[in-house]
Amino acid sequence: MNRVITIGREFGSGGREFGRRLSEKLGFAYYDQEIIQEISKRTSLSEQYVQAIAEHRPLFSFPIHFGRSFYPAANPALEQTIAVQREQARILEEMAAKSDCVIVGRCADVILKDYRPFRIFVYADMESKLRRCREKASEEEHLSDRELRQKISAIDKRPVLCLLYRAPVGR
Repeated sequence: MNRVITIGREFGSGGREFGRRLSEKLGFAYYDQEIIQEISKRTSLSEQYVQAIAEHRPLFSFPIHFGRSFYPAANPALEQTIAVQREQARILEEMAAKSDCVIVGRCADVILKDYRPFRIFVYADMESKLRRCREKASEEEHLSDRELRQKISAIDKRPVLCLLYRAPVGR
């Protein structure tokens, strides 16, 4: 079985950079945005839409009906979210089966738990995250420190929805 390292991280902590450097040092494959690109190809959804589903993980409410049924109405957004999550799980399984790898985010530590990945979580103090975000920000982005702190905190507090689908190892 291949060696798998998963990197979880706080927003702005440098987890992606750490994962890239670790993969180069170990000679492992590195996967991050490539997963979004592959999901986009396989589902015929735009990369921006797949990224939005992966990042925002919308919460879905199911209507409660009085009477004899408790049947949720069809929800195309939920169906697309499930399709994206399933494809993500398949891609992660394929990547882990193909070679030793470092995978950043994407619930890889949960989806690939049968591979017994080495799990790393990267965090940083708020000042370091602010500095890193300022360095990486586009020139058009002009957020005050207060706004940037709020953005970082909001992203870090988002609930993570993963494991809608997980195939057994070897499939």
